[in-house]
Amino acid sequence: MNAPINSTINQPLTDTNEQNKEPMNMSVFSHPEFDNHEQLTFFSDEKSGLKAIIAVHNTNLGPALGGCRMWHYASDEEALRDVLRLSRGMTYKSALANLKLGGGKSVIIGDPRQHKSEALLEMMGRCLERTGGQYIAAEDSGTSVPDLQVMSRFTNNVAGITERTGIDGLPCNGDPSPATAYGCFVGLKAAVKHQFGRDDLSGLKVAIQGVGNVGYRLAKHLRQAGAELFVTDIHEEQVRLAVTELGATAVAQEEILGLDVDVLSPCALGAVLNDFSIPQIKAKVIAGAANNQLALAKHDQLLQQRGILYAPDYVINAGGIIDIYYERVGHEHTKVRAHIDTIADTLQEIFRRADDSGRPTGEIANTLAEERFMTR
Repeated sequence: MNAPINSTINQPLTDTNEQNKEPMNMSVFSHPEFDNHEQLTFFSDEKSGLKAIIAVHNTNLGPALGGCRMWHYASDEEALRDVLRLSRGMTYKSALANLKLGGGKSVIIGDPRQHKSEALLEMMGRCLERTGGQYIAAEDSGTSVPDLQVMSRFTNNVAGITERTGIDGLPCNGDPSPATAYGCFVGLKAAVKHQFGRDDLSGLKVAIQGVGNVGYRLAKHLRQAGAELFVTDIHEEQVRLAVTELGATAVAQEEILGLDVDVLSPCALGAVLNDFSIPQIKAKVIAGAANNQLALAKHDQLLQQRGILYAPDYVINAGGIIDIYYERVGHEHTKVRAHIDTIADTLQEIFRRADDSGRPTGEIANTLAEERFMTR
């Protein structure tokens, strides 16, 4: 039970340049995604096969909270880029959600369908314990509430694992997906009201890219509000469920971004808003739950130039972290739901500032977040 955990801080990486296939060294401090992160730790354990990175971006407002992702990364550099970028995003998300939390993230390198084991999860729990409470992990892509419960045998630095009453008044096992989906629905309505001047979603055409745990729940909210749904997902069974249960129209993955709809809702992986996709987009509102939807910062302005209202992803998808925060400080589902409803207020302030200044919404959101966490 006392297997060694190897850890290093700010370790240079060796990766392969895809163009010339030659090795290249990359220092963490000069990495383009490094943003004065407070702590970056690499963990490895040969016996369990664990290879993990924990990044703490900022703790000015409180301990860093963020998901523990397990993913089959193509390279170590890709994993590092992901954990640096996502941990920074969590700082901004917590600040804009008015939570006493900082931002952090962890990634486990490996295919969750092939490499995940109880021994690996137990060792990850030991790694979390070594952060000294500076980082608190929640579920993310490739991990689940049961996975976090295994980690919790060795640490208290996990969240979102307690059975409680969910925001809908029903029993919840700790999964934050219902709260994330509800917050996204609240934010989507705020964006529609600002862009189209309407409160009623009846007949609104919404294209949802990804109908997993969050995307499907968002689709249910939208269907109940009378929206017309168009869906796609890499897992065909999820698409069939949305078609059968919600009357959605199935769309090919390569067609979803260019559909002639009112709202595009990315709810899968990030970087979907890029040089190639943006010229295809016909929707006038982008409001979805996926993290890091903008491939590059410049794409924020490109959307604005095309008259597309972008609801910054880390604002609109904050329902989950709000839910997890209240689990730790004292959970009362009506209070959680009321806090999630304030996502609409935050977006309205961002949209107003953007209109008044002529700056894109993502840039405004960053400025507003920095006003909150950099001055504490």
